Amino acid sequence: MSEIKNLQNFLDNSHSSYHAVANLAAQLQEAGYTRLSEKEEWDLVPGGKYFLVRGGTAVIAFRIPEGEATGFMMSASHSDRPTFKVKENCETVGAYTKMLVERYGGMLISTWLDRPLSIAGRVVVETEDGVEIKLVDIDRDLLMIPNVAIHMNRQANDGYKWNPAVDTLPLMGGKDAKGKLNQILEEAAGGKILGHDMYLYIRQKSSIWGLNEEYISSAALDDLECAWACTQGFLAAPETAAIPVLCVFDNEEVGSSSAAGAAGDLLESVLVRICEARELDIFRLLANSFMVSADNGHALHPNHPELADAANAPVLGGGVVLKFNASQRYCTDGFSAAVFRRICGKAEVPTQTYCNRADIAGGSTLGNISLHHVSVPTIDIGVAQLAMHSCFETGSVADAIHLKNALAAFYGATLNTQGDACVIL
Repeated sequence: MSEIKNLQNFLDNSHSSYHAVANLAAQLQEAGYTRLSEKEEWDLVPGGKYFLVRGGTAVIAFRIPEGEATGFMMSASHSDRPTFKVKENCETVGAYTKMLVERYGGMLISTWLDRPLSIAGRVVVETEDGVEIKLVDIDRDLLMIPNVAIHMNRQANDGYKWNPAVDTLPLMGGKDAKGKLNQILEEAAGGKILGHDMYLYIRQKSSIWGLNEEYISSAALDDLECAWACTQGFLAAPETAAIPVLCVFDNEEVGSSSAAGAAGDLLESVLVRICEARELDIFRLLANSFMVSADNGHALHPNHPELADAANAPVLGGGVVLKFNASQRYCTDGFSAAVFRRICGKAEVPTQTYCNRADIAGGSTLGNISLHHVSVPTIDIGVAQLAMHSCFETGSVADAIHLKNALAAFYGATLNTQGDACVIL
């Protein structure tokens, strides 16, 4: 299926949030979108298609309708994933040369051991005119984090407490490898490196598997699958009277509190500038707007069904997941659920629900954070997956298409809110 090949290509070539956003920006430019700069004045015309990138790791795209705008139809996903960040002065040399790293986000540590790794991200190089940012992806098996043999750690299969300052340092080479990493990076960047933001990634490519080839496994399925589906749905949707807005933020895995994160002012500032450029009343538009927060959810585990809420446990292949939480870790409510179910029903996209088991604390995501700046009806959705925050996660091929179709239907809908009622056009 060409759409799944497209998803795999995106996953396999987005080894850092910088690369993911660069790939999304390239798709938008290919589709005829004009890149804007935050430091320049915006001249937005009816029928115009635009996008901007902040910090290399967040992107927002939007279209201006030909007629009078009725509101904003927005989606939010994120470009980052749990991984290890390469430290400054990252080499430590003894009998071997090892890399100093620190955890980024809440990963399943054990999945990173005993497999080929490399590094990707951005470097800042010195030029005659100042500095230049370049993306770097060292396309080779460069590193590995070795396990301790069972003979030396007899409790390894009985539960083990990982020490990230000791257990997760990647091996780069012998003691004579000192300084080689910086040489490799400068050769790839084409200049002297003054700063960097580099992250580990696994070398294994995405895989379609199962007796009926019904499953997809990949690094960063959470949340690049949603970023892909939101983008594809955004591009595929027909024009309406609403202003469609695609948001891919950064730093969700560490709380979103950054200039490129959902807790920053990026979305709010973009909406304000759209309204200023088109002489629109932002408050009236927001009163007739809707947000889809797209971040994957937990599937019923085949070996541990007891960990799920019995009546709200989505399965792989069961359709788009609507996520609920009484404490607003997910911000779905009865109204936003009804609106989105209506949209999915008209598009013949199946849906299912997720709630945490009452005695197991769940995570949070973008929706409730973005509401701090842009307060509109919001729903938290995603697709079901296994092994969330493993370095290699698993989902359903069918659900990827369901999610893309749901987002296309969402962006193709126009809302007409009338008090507590809502008509979907």
